[in-house]
Amino acid sequence: MGLLDDIGDLADKAEDAAAGHKDAIKDGLEKAADVVDDKTGGTFSDHIDTGTDKAKDVVEGLEAD
Repeated sequence: MGLLDDIGDLADKAEDAAAGHKDAIKDGLEKAADVVDDKTGGTFSDHIDTGTDKAKDVVEGLEAD
């Protein structure tokens, strides 16, 4: 088994772990977005919301094996 196989296995394990905790991850994304929005004084709210929504979509698309 080579390095790339090991990396692929690790990525699969990470995806499976994330898929089992979708709600917690999405909550964390929302909290992080709120902090960044607060720190930037709302200047980048639209960008932050767009990025957060896209990240949540990725998390929602994860499936456990």
